[in-house]
Amino acid sequence: MSGAAITTVAELEGVIGKTPPPMHLKVIDHLDAGALRWISASPLMFAGFGDGSGVGVTFAGSAPGFASGDARELRVPLVLLDDSTLAQPGAAFGSLFLLPGIGETLRVNGRVAAVDAGHVRIAVDECYGHCAKALIRSEFWAALPVPPPDDPAAFVAASRFLALAKIGAAFRADLSPKGDPAGCMAQLDGDVLWFADRPGNRRVDSFRNIVEQPNIALALLIPGANRIAVVRGQARLTTDAAARDRFTVKNKTPLLAIGVEIETLDLRDSPALSRAKLWPVHADSDIDPAKLFVEHIKLNKAGGIGASLARATLSVPGVTSLLKKGLDKDYRDNLY
Repeated sequence: MSGAAITTVAELEGVIGKTPPPMHLKVIDHLDAGALRWISASPLMFAGFGDGSGVGVTFAGSAPGFASGDARELRVPLVLLDDSTLAQPGAAFGSLFLLPGIGETLRVNGRVAAVDAGHVRIAVDECYGHCAKALIRSEFWAALPVPPPDDPAAFVAASRFLALAKIGAAFRADLSPKGDPAGCMAQLDGDVLWFADRPGNRRVDSFRNIVEQPNIALALLIPGANRIAVVRGQARLTTDAAARDRFTVKNKTPLLAIGVEIETLDLRDSPALSRAKLWPVHADSDIDPAKLFVEHIKLNKAGGIGASLARATLSVPGVTSLLKKGLDKDYRDNLY
């Protein structure tokens, strides 16, 4: 399998392509009104914290509004983090906020500015919306409460969602969602846990972090259950056919498989998931993800003719509706 290993960014881009320039335009460097509204309506956050020694993953959650902030700072009560020991001053931070019934998610990245007055305070560097494919593939919001398996292997086999925390050579953290049907989300092969890359927004920086720094942490989740499996280890990327074939869904084989040499695998109950009360889903938010995407592109400060034209195009009446139709078509046609 070594000959199929991906060890450079150039090799990675040769397999999954470069990030399309428009994808960079949806990233802003602060929390705008739409992002703050999203955070105030979210009952659950997945978070990764990293430093020179590696990266860890945890959940935070409670009733909507458990997290707060302003344009430059995100604040989360320490008591609402499943593992508050990860939140150390100076640590890199990557997160994902969910809204019940909505497939798109909000990603907020930055660094821990301080831990005081019972809160972790995050200096925000990046904020952007993420596509709905992971939650659609996992049927995340269709779940009902279920008892989780007690056996780690059975839990991995039944998992349908994965929160992957990574940290790059520059010690910038990133947390990305993965979703698949049970049996194709993750598989154990001895001391290695495997999962696949599926079509998404092709932000190559997500896997660049693995190429640069293989230490990762991930949390596996069974929608409907309040227990998680937390894995830490060394990840590798491969195009090996046998590794990829095991994750074929609907006759679509992924271009890339990820193997994690397991250092620790722990099943643990998640108080954050219990407090968030995600299932059965009660979707009552009127937040429009497409509108948030449009506003973020308008707020993006990138220069150049392409960026200026994109922002000008988004001022045309009805563009949010057109974007939503485009997203829905992509979710139908390019899920795998």
